Amino acid sequence: MRPLSHASPSPFSEIPRADWARLSEQTPLPLTAADVERLRGLGDAVDLREVDDVYRPLSRLLSMNVEAAQHLRAERGRFLGEAPPHTPYVIGIAGSVAVGKSTVARLLRELMCRWPSTPRVELVTTDGFLLPNAQLTKRGIMHRKGFPESYDRRALLRFISDVKAGKENVQAPVYSHKVYDIVPGEHVVVHRPDVLIIEGLNVLQPARARADGLLGVAVSDFFDFSIYVDARTEDIRRWYVNRFLSLRDTSFSEPGSYFKRYADLTDAEAIAKAEAIWEAINEPNLNLNVRPTRGRADLVLRKSDNHQVHSVLLRHI
Repeated sequence: MRPLSHASPSPFSEIPRADWARLSEQTPLPLTAADVERLRGLGDAVDLREVDDVYRPLSRLLSMNVEAAQHLRAERGRFLGEAPPHTPYVIGIAGSVAVGKSTVARLLRELMCRWPSTPRVELVTTDGFLLPNAQLTKRGIMHRKGFPESYDRRALLRFISDVKAGKENVQAPVYSHKVYDIVPGEHVVVHRPDVLIIEGLNVLQPARARADGLLGVAVSDFFDFSIYVDARTEDIRRWYVNRFLSLRDTSFSEPGSYFKRYADLTDAEAIAKAEAIWEAINEPNLNLNVRPTRGRADLVLRKSDNHQVHSVLLRHI
């Protein structure tokens, strides 16, 4: 582990992949190749070696943090003379579109539920808290879907606050990537998990200033640990275009797909459309809203152009 060599002080130490991978010897919780195939996202090159080198050690680090938090909660309860509530350890995962954060979230859920201290691990994406298309259209921000203002921030804060408070059953809306909209009347229910993973573009956004000048509450205020999945912009752009081409040949052609009009595009037309969407929506959102939150994370996974993690930045404690 070595401190980052910047002109200004950094709160992170950088751990090269080879050093990080050696920590997997302490994490006897292997997945199979079939598990990895089931969990990885479209276009994500993660394989069993990547899981062993990167995500097994990360799952152990997180499980140790959970155990420490559980111990601290019990000790504080004894100090205060009250029974501590059962509240989940909340992990936030942020990063650009197409960077692979959904795969990271699914892998960590699968690995963490195998640790004795965290048998119940649930995953919720912030896509479900996007405003319905009808509201986005009414507000004139349909072209800014995925930007912070396109989310029902109050509903998301209410959801995570209720979960963190230990409520028995808390509902979250469901988003369909096929129809590109919220599914009316459908919900996922979170049942007092040991760990809740929240994955989304903007989950590390800082609190906004209120009308009275005071800061409000941010989603990240409820996080116990946060992860940012990082890569160079040009690599993410290429991954996005490649994913668009793969979707054109699969889910875009399904009946009822919002993107069915793209299913018959030629390769050249599909690449041009994907690049236009990237330049108009995803890259500006990445530069203005997503990447600026990277420094707020507790851990940064840094990816190479082959989609694999080359080093880990870990915040000092």
